[in-house]
Amino acid sequence: MPDFGNRRVGRTSVEVTELGLGCATLGGSRIAVSRQEAEAIVGAAWAAGVFYIDTAPYYGAGQAERCVGDAMRWVPRDEWVLSTKVGRLLRPSRTPAENTEHRQPLPFDPVYDYSYDGVMRSFEDSLQRLGLARIDILYVHDIGAMQHGEEAHPGLMRNLRDGGYRALEKLRAAGTVRAIGIGVNEREALLEAMEWTPSCSPAATPCSSRRRWRICCRNARRPAHPSWSAAR
Repeated sequence: MPDFGNRRVGRTSVEVTELGLGCATLGGSRIAVSRQEAEAIVGAAWAAGVFYIDTAPYYGAGQAERCVGDAMRWVPRDEWVLSTKVGRLLRPSRTPAENTEHRQPLPFDPVYDYSYDGVMRSFEDSLQRLGLARIDILYVHDIGAMQHGEEAHPGLMRNLRDGGYRALEKLRAAGTVRAIGIGVNEREALLEAMEWTPSCSPAATPCSSRRRWRICCRNARRPAHPSWSAAR
């Protein structure tokens, strides 16, 4: 089995393998992926020495979380690290899916909710879909002006600041999750969050700016904040 090495996440107690498995595609929303294929991919990653798995309710409207849980439930939880996300709740779909580009493997529609109750509900729902008793890292998913538009963004960020972030801190303080962070496509949302909470810093909180870290984007090698070079 290859040794990918481990890295500690900021100042948290969490250590992850340098190579992780992202499960967005495994939800089957972008291309058709059966549950058997998804679970086989997760199992193959584990067998190859990848011990960090990231998923989200949005991926396949819950399908990816179910596949990760079913594939990894037999593995002792202290032997791998799991992250998922909050910010969307899944509601039963009342109309047939019309978007052929993004399939909905499960009959649910995502609804944005960054409030205290929304974050707590999302966390509990993820535990149920995963069929696991523990989530290690909890990310706030897809918040930012590019995602929601300049008009809607301030209100949503205010909901996170005044409510959702309080829920995250409560979960972390109780030891229910080991780390909290933000997973977005735009670094501006990360910088904005750092302005209103001292603990949302690169050294203390895992931050993910996915689009900027594609291999083809050489500019991604520049940290979004001066202190990030030391935090990594």
